[in-house]
Amino acid sequence: MRALVQRVTEASVVVDGAVVSAIGPGLLILLGVARTDDEDVCDRVAEKIRGLRIFDDAEGRMAEPIGDREVLCVSQFTLYGDVRKGTRPSWSAAAPGDHARPLYERLCANLSAQRGVFGADMQVRSVNDGPVTLLVERDAPTG
Repeated sequence: MRALVQRVTEASVVVDGAVVSAIGPGLLILLGVARTDDEDVCDRVAEKIRGLRIFDDAEGRMAEPIGDREVLCVSQFTLYGDVRKGTRPSWSAAAPGDHARPLYERLCANLSAQRGVFGADMQVRSVNDGPVTLLVERDAPTG
């Protein structure tokens, strides 16, 4: 599972010209689900995101977690695009929709996140704050 996490002052998702979700200050998460991901991986990624101390405290240091701020999560299988060979990405590591969707929904529920529209052609708008952008990645347990 790969979560590209951005601290934002605002973010929104537009589908067919209509805003389907929008947040103020908080996190925008672009989430890629791998074929090997399971509920345990999903829960560990959600916990890691929840604990990220990337918001300013009273002294202006990045020391506070998300807390009561808003979260917007957008499914993005292209985070698993492999471009090591040639110029056309391979999507073989990305989970198919029937595997990815329940894990995407689980992560959103764990973080009380607003959502994009799974599988839709979306326009994601955001104002990155800082800018602060992190890649949170967890592999499935190896045994």
